[in-house]
Amino acid sequence: MTFASVPWLELAVAVPLVGALCLSRSRDALSASRWCLGFLGAGLVCAVAAWGGFMGGLTADGTSPFDALPLLFGRNVFAIDALSAPLVPLLALLHFLTALATARTKMSRFSFAWLLAGSALRVAVFACKMPWDLGVLLVLATLPPYFELRRRGRPTRVYVIHMALFVGLLVAGLVADGTAAAVLLMGAVLVRSGTVPVHVWVTDLFENCSFGTALLVVTPITGMYAALRLVLPSQPPEWVLQGIGGVSLFTAVYAAGMAVVQTDARRFFAFLFLSHASLVLVGLELHTAISLTGALALWGSVIVSLGGFGLTLRAIEARFGRLTLSEFRGLYAASPSLAVCFLLTGLASVGFPGMSGFVATELLVDGAVVASPIVGLAVLVAAALNGVAVMRAYFALFTGDRYTPRVPLGITLRERGAVLALTALIFAGGFFPQAYIASRHQAAEATLEDRGAEKPAH
Repeated sequence: MTFASVPWLELAVAVPLVGALCLSRSRDALSASRWCLGFLGAGLVCAVAAWGGFMGGLTADGTSPFDALPLLFGRNVFAIDALSAPLVPLLALLHFLTALATARTKMSRFSFAWLLAGSALRVAVFACKMPWDLGVLLVLATLPPYFELRRRGRPTRVYVIHMALFVGLLVAGLVADGTAAAVLLMGAVLVRSGTVPVHVWVTDLFENCSFGTALLVVTPITGMYAALRLVLPSQPPEWVLQGIGGVSLFTAVYAAGMAVVQTDARRFFAFLFLSHASLVLVGLELHTAISLTGALALWGSVIVSLGGFGLTLRAIEARFGRLTLSEFRGLYAASPSLAVCFLLTGLASVGFPGMSGFVATELLVDGAVVASPIVGLAVLVAAALNGVAVMRAYFALFTGDRYTPRVPLGITLRERGAVLALTALIFAGGFFPQAYIASRHQAAEATLEDRGAEKPAH
């Protein structure tokens, strides 16, 4: 058996799923954490191998002659292309680092079995291209957060209402055809992405669910993937994409403004995410090669930077409890390493020069300005407000009267490894962006060709 004949992509989904079944009845949190890391690490290796085989030309779409699912369904369920190839290992890495950075004080309240199940489902979503297969996986991916809310005894009504609306629009859009299908699927994408006015479920999830679970549910920006796989191939009328772009642009500015004035750290992060996710969706409406390249590049950058930012905020919360931003807490002296990680990942998320988001934001702004100066101005306003929100949160948490803890509260080795891994990706994408931007440009051109759009000269 050769490297290319190993079903790496199926194994990247199957290994975490098997791990979830094995840990479903585990009561030893520390042992479950170690086994979870093992299963997620093995899944990450398989995901990286699938990506490496595709990029190296060993496989055309990540599939293998030894795949098991074609024997059951008569066709390949999982396959990758230029769009999804780097996203699959990135998601696997994010889940692995989330498990790695989970503090021992939080292990008893964190379900590692559901973490593994969520990892399998989300990797499966991003490794799927067929509409109905993708639709089924998108529906299944809504279940783990619901069961965690139930397990924690937290209210589920807001989440259930919004996900029911998402599922209804998704199924109706897959059944319908023509313009009706495009409109229904557009509605499903907007709900899943948390655009105004259907954004309440995101803030509710962060308030009631564990920070790690909420982070993994929203950070991949699954709505963007659904839009690229389901909405664009249906040849939607121009006004459908303009509708997505208009609502997303308003949400980006609104959420950025809300992030500036939040007094709760979790709500601040939720609105910061909503603004970034909406900026990514704005690139769809512009549908030019440069803007779509910028949106795709920003998508990956947001996953890395906000993933690291969220893990840092989660580590701070594990030490000091739920955080407020209404006063200066002076936590820098208690944990300077966390302060540095907070600032680095926060600045990366807003496109600070030398970091992964800088080139992506520049491409998106250039494409927006070419399409419409007003759109370009709105994108700049949203980005500026996000930067203000990040700096305000930093000053509120780490400056002011020095906080002197009675016990050491410095960053642990596991937390340091998780955040530094994402920080390394942030700086690698900032100083050596050529390969990643080229791959996103290739994916953008392929998407526009499939849609039959005319690419302007550039």
